[in-house]
Amino acid sequence: MTPLPSLKQLHYLVVLSEQLNFTRAAESCFVTQSTLSAGLKELEGALGTQLVERDRQSVLMTPIGLEIAQRARAILAATQDMVELASATTHPMSGQLRLGIIPTIAPFLLPYALPLLREHYPDLRLALREDLTASLLLRLEDGQLDFALIALPYETGNLLVETLFDDELWIVGRKDDPQLQAKSFALTPALTDRLLLLEEGHCLRDHALYACGKPIHRASGGIEATSLLTLVQMIESGLGLGLVPGMAINSGLTDSPSLAVRAMSKPGPIRTIAIVARRSTSRLAELKALAQVIRQASTRVR
Repeated sequence: MTPLPSLKQLHYLVVLSEQLNFTRAAESCFVTQSTLSAGLKELEGALGTQLVERDRQSVLMTPIGLEIAQRARAILAATQDMVELASATTHPMSGQLRLGIIPTIAPFLLPYALPLLREHYPDLRLALREDLTASLLLRLEDGQLDFALIALPYETGNLLVETLFDDELWIVGRKDDPQLQAKSFALTPALTDRLLLLEEGHCLRDHALYACGKPIHRASGGIEATSLLTLVQMIESGLGLGLVPGMAINSGLTDSPSLAVRAMSKPGPIRTIAIVARRSTSRLAELKALAQVIRQASTRVR
């Protein structure tokens, strides 16, 4: 029978594929460089193929090495899920839970969700990571996160999706803007051409473009904001209009005497807040419990 790779060897390969440097990879794995190198040699011997190209100046992954590293990530993530399954049967909603959250949700929802989690689950240690959606989903698939709180529509592949609630998008501009004198209106071309956007990578940018019927990957010819706070400041300076989520508005982000918030004609643009997880996750009960707390917290910002 062909010897199977060990989890340690697969871990070495994954880390090296990310670092592309034996010294840094060994430090990340808390082993010596010779131990790391020997483990990878044993893995190549067991698989009967070269995974890494080595010389004095550089480290490169072979094509099959890249493929094996990607599969190794999935194996390591599934193994972690198996370990957590055993723990969850005796201690649900306890220990560490790693949650990713996008920056257009985190500052508005977390102030209400975190106290509820502490109240209901005092033994839970929540490790939070704020990042853009694409990065969070990669970390989720690699087993670095347990769940991610994101906004849909977004391509989630084979991930498990638990939708939570809808968050309306509102048009925001200066009160003295002539185009904002109506109580509500549709996104006409004259209006959408003035919309300011978040920079590439923010899903809210894509939601705004989708609502306007414009290409998602439209190249920007003007200035873009790095955050919702910056976007609102740009709007207040008279640079244009913006589509801002309801949870941000209800949290006070647009509370300025110079700004006007207007509803869109029904059906207006929305985004759907959701928790995503790996399909192999062992923490389904915790997913449901977390979803319930977030839905409860969302009533404060809707």
